[in-house]
Formats: sequence, structure tokens, C-alpha cells
Amino acid sequence: MAGDLNTALGVSATGMTAQTTRLRVIAENIANQDTTGSSPGADPYRRQTVMFEAKLDSALGAETVQVKSIGKDDSDLPLKYDPANPAANPQGYVKLPNVNSFIEVMDMREAERSYSANLSVMQATRSMLSRTIDLLK
Repeated sequence: MAGDLNTALGVSATGMTAQTTRLRVIAENIANQDTTGSSPGADPYRRQTVMFEAKLDSALGAETVQVKSIGKDDSDLPLKYDPANPAANPQGYVKLPNVNSFIEVMDMREAERSYSANLSVMQATRSMLSRTIDLLK
């Protein structure tokens, strides 16, 4: 039984680690939502995305979630007419980041819920371990 509880703790911990990475990437996206290029026609900040993968953890003997990669969102960059901006192209348009704060907030809420769910599993597992130890005394 203790092995199963330790496995549950390990699986939850890897889930929390993955969601922490996701929250960090979301924070970077939000922080850079207004970051344009510094020279005429230069590309601005591109939204980052997180890709997860299921991976067998041989030490735990269970499938866990891990961050597979952090990539770039290759969607189109919006243009804004602002000829006074140093990043404006010869036509006066500035490329803006492809970060949508609404999408980032929704992703943040989803990551928070996943993190909270894993935390709840950890708390329940710790409680079960404590009860087991109390019974053995």
C-alpha cells in the first residue's frame, strides 16, 4: 500500500512540475505582449507554447506527464500602422506580438486547475500515509 501511495505522490509531483512550467511560459507571454522588434521590419516577440508528453517513469512504475518541448506559435503577426515607431517597416506598419491576453488567461486558469487537482491528490495521499502510520503505532 505504501508503494502505491508513494507512486501517487510521485505522479502528482510530476504533474505539478509540468503545470509550473506552463504557468511560467504563460507569464512570459503576458509580460511580452507589447514587445515589438527594435529595428524597422523586425519580428516582435512570438507567443510560446508548451507541449506535454506521457512518459513511463521506471522508478515510480507509472505513466507521468512531462514537458516535451517549449515551442513558438507561428501564427500570423498582427500589423499596426504606427510610422513613428522605430520598428515600423517602410510602409509605416509595425509587427505586433501574436499574444492574445484572453487566451493566456484561459490557459492560466486551466493550468491552475490542473495544478490544484494534483495538489489535492498529494494532500489526500499524505493524509492516508499519516493515518496508516498512526495505525501502525
